Amino acid sequence: MIIRPTAFDHPDAVKLNDQVQLEYVARYGDEGDATPLDASMFRPPRGLYLLAYDDLGRPVATGGWRTQDRNDEGYADGDAELKRMYVVPEARGLGLARRILTALEEDARAAGRTRMVLETGTAQPEAIGLYTSSGYELCAKFGHYREYENSRCFAKPLT
Repeated sequence: MIIRPTAFDHPDAVKLNDQVQLEYVARYGDEGDATPLDASMFRPPRGLYLLAYDDLGRPVATGGWRTQDRNDEGYADGDAELKRMYVVPEARGLGLARRILTALEEDARAAGRTRMVLETGTAQPEAIGLYTSSGYELCAKFGHYREYENSRCFAKPLT
């Protein structure tokens, strides 16, 4: 497996984003994640988007972070927000999500961010397990889904 920085609007990233949206629809019965995102949010040094490829060159996992600072959606100065963590079903259990998460944390820390934050939902227990086992703790809700009952927000200091 190789993990490399990729633009959020690269065709492979778009392909996996479409797949994760379908998974959100299946798990939550809605339209998927409607959080407004664009490629510029993940450009260094204000963010990073990673794709993992298998030995045959197929994209199998993704994740990114984007800069957030204090605003009316509940973010704090110094936040880096984790977005679009996803592993295709046939590549799950190989540690890819943890490898991507670690790389994103290291990059955000190097960019001067002081806290990694993320939002997930109760229908994603695997994600919650990954984050809590990686040192993330529940925090005050923020972001696009902060008013949703099944939303869960987590944070981890990067300092």
